Order: sequence, then C-alpha cells, then structure tokens
Amino acid sequence: MTNNQLEAFVMVADYRSFTAAALHLGISQSAVSHAIRSLEKELDVQLFIRLKADAELTEVGARLLLRAREMMGLYETIRQEAADAQGLKTGTLRIGSFGPSSSLRLLPALLHEYRRQYPMIEVHIDEGPDQDVKQWILDRRIDVGFVVLPEERFETHELVKDQMVALLPPNHSLATQASVRLDELCNDPFIMTEAGSAKIVTSLFHTENLIPNVHFRSAQVISTLALVARDEGVTILAELALPGIKQLETGQLQTEQAYLVKPLSPPVFRHIGLAIHSKKRASPAALAFIKIAKKMDLSKLLLQK
Repeated sequence: MTNNQLEAFVMVADYRSFTAAALHLGISQSAVSHAIRSLEKELDVQLFIRLKADAELTEVGARLLLRAREMMGLYETIRQEAADAQGLKTGTLRIGSFGPSSSLRLLPALLHEYRRQYPMIEVHIDEGPDQDVKQWILDRRIDVGFVVLPEERFETHELVKDQMVALLPPNHSLATQASVRLDELCNDPFIMTEAGSAKIVTSLFHTENLIPNVHFRSAQVISTLALVARDEGVTILAELALPGIKQLETGQLQTEQAYLVKPLSPPVFRHIGLAIHSKKRASPAALAFIKIAKKMDLSKLLLQK
C-alpha cells in the first residue's frame, strides 16, 4: 500500500470521478485506475462501483476512506516535520473556509502573512457551508477550518466577534431607528438565510418565542441582499457576510448597497475561529498557520476595510 494509491483513492472519492481525480493529480486516468485496482487487489475488497459517468464508494470503501485520509495526513505530517528541521520549507496546508465571512474577510490577510513567512508551502482551500467545514475536519479532509464557535469537538482559537445585523429596504418604516428589535421584524415578509448564520438566526427567534413571517429561504447571501433591496422583505445576517460594510468609530454601519443595515437590540454576536482535529496530530504547516492567526489582530484589520 503506497501513498500514491491512497491519494488516488481519496481523490476519486472526493470527485466521484476517475477523470477528475486524474486532472487534479496531474496524471493519466489509466494511472489512477491502475492505482485503485492495485489497492483493491491488495486489500481484497471493491472500493468503488464504476458507473458510466462517475464512481460511487462501496460500503467498505466509505468505511476505509476515513482511514485513508488519516494515513495521508500522517504521511504529510512526517514529511513536514522532517522539513521543519530545515525551516518548514515544503509541505501542504489544507484549509476549509465558509462563505464571505471567512473567505473574503479573514482568510486573505492570514494567507498574505502565511505566504510571506512560508512561501514554499502549497495551500489548498476548500469552501462550503459551516457544517461542511466541520465535517471535513472530522473526516481529515482538511488540516484547519474556519468555524462558528463554540465547537467542543475540536481544538479551537477564536479570531473575531461578528455582529448580527438586520437588513431593511431603504424606505422601511424602521429606517430612522438606530437599532431594531426581533419582534419588530416579525410583521414583514422575512427572508430566512440557509447559509452560515441560519442556526443562529433560527435560535434567536426561538429563544424569544417569536415566529418570523418567512416568505423566502435563501442559501446565497447575494440573493438575500437582492431580495431586501427590491423591498421583498427583511432579514438578519452576520455583518462580516455583507459586502462593502465598514464600521465607523461611532458604531454606525455604512453600506453602498441598496439596503439599510441596523444592529439588533439587544446586540447579538457570533464568534468565528479556527479549528483543528487535534494539536498532537496536526502538521507543522497547520500549527504555523494557527500561530500566525493568534498573533494577528483581525478585528482591527476588518475596521480598516
């Protein structure tokens, strides 16, 4: 059993395609097929059901996938620890990121500093919903991920405190108010986010025994913003998920978009941090990324944008 075989196994499972796995690995499809056949022969099991357009994991293949990820992670950790003795010159860092909050607001500044210090580390970024990122950490698909805290299953480090805000059409009756209460948002058509803030928004109304008048459900922030701008309803989102937002010294929020942004009353925040499965088994590249994050004051950087 070789690392190349395990890598081919994981890539085919991730992409559900021998062709896509070959493109990702930079080898021929026949080489990927040979690696999988060799691994299946050695293990005496069938890992995939070959279909015309894609490949599906068998039951035993799904069970072995997690172990394959663990073995690949250990292999990379050994390789990086050897390289670390020479200054962490080479290696791979796999990062999981969710939505605009981390991908556009937090990750660029961290990556800029990380690449400055470790220019030879190859960085892979997977993007998906917050819950997907957490599953990727559990599955060892990524080394470190941005998550909404608290998250007791992992070792975490808080990065920023993100304010939850109400979004209103420009001519809304609450436009002149400095802040908005939850109950004031229950009469209008409500656009319920199904993105990263969904759990928090749902919990807010549930805790106050309030029922929003949900007319739309949207998994995309850009669609939600467009609906508010067209006066189709109101919503609640996380401040960091919004484009073009700048918080002034007065505490007011400004936006160039065609909607109003109002803090909730009382204020509500979500906490965003980095999570890893275990520091004991984390690669030097992942630990270096977290070390940089701990030294940077991202909250100040966000106010400068």
